[in-house]
Amino acid sequence: MKVTEAFKKETPALSFEFFPPKTPEQEEHLFDVIGKLKKFKPDFVSVTYGAMGTTREKTFHWVEAIKSTFKIEPVAHLTCVAATKDDIARQIEQLEQIGIENILALRGDPPEGTTEFTPPKDGFRFAKELIGFIKAKQPEFCLGAAAFPEKPASLPYLKEKVEAGADYAITQLFFDNRFYFDYVERAKKAGITVPIIPGLMAITNLKQVKRLTKVCGATIPEPLLKKLEALDGDTEAIQKLGSEHTLAQARELVKAGVPGLHFFVMNQAEPISTILKQLAR
Repeated sequence: MKVTEAFKKETPALSFEFFPPKTPEQEEHLFDVIGKLKKFKPDFVSVTYGAMGTTREKTFHWVEAIKSTFKIEPVAHLTCVAATKDDIARQIEQLEQIGIENILALRGDPPEGTTEFTPPKDGFRFAKELIGFIKAKQPEFCLGAAAFPEKPASLPYLKEKVEAGADYAITQLFFDNRFYFDYVERAKKAGITVPIIPGLMAITNLKQVKRLTKVCGATIPEPLLKKLEALDGDTEAIQKLGSEHTLAQARELVKAGVPGLHFFVMNQAEPISTILKQLAR
């Protein structure tokens, strides 16, 4: 099933994004989390790459397991990082062979400690190039792209990705819905008509979220940050506040008629389970 079909429902599509496990024990935990979250009937799920494209082959193994074992539609990640055009062509063939038809095509992040992305020899510098290449190789693939609601100056790049063949976009995480609403409005005025799915993450660890937002360029609203810092060291209280904030975001987004909700799960079942149970009330 192409995931764009899920955006045509009367209710918002539901999707989860997991992070790649590094050990057999973490892999077992990942599958345990997916099993627990399956009861919420996600329309699709994905597993990201590790840094510098590591875990790429394992990622393909995981999406195949998600499809065959859990019967959930998987979205495979492909990035420009450490991959030549021939590498990408082989990956497309591999995904096609295992029955995957949905890809999230991303440029990928530069190495830690650097700000400039350097493409590999005979590789791609921009996500739009990767998207166009995949679409030319396999037009039937359903392609997703990244969107950055706190960076409205990036809208021309999103438009280029759509023109190259992206069928929808998923946003980077954000903690203030005003960024998303403003971004979508600007996108419409720019002629971007594909669904733009908000990406949400429940804060469970203050140090972790500070690191993530620094890497991706997202911001934590000052009032929320002050509350989190006042609770620093109290894991349970931080998780409660984080879940309450994400629940409030999700409720406002659903009320506004968003096409879907995409949760960055951080490989934890309980925070998202709590949010979705309350959201359904």
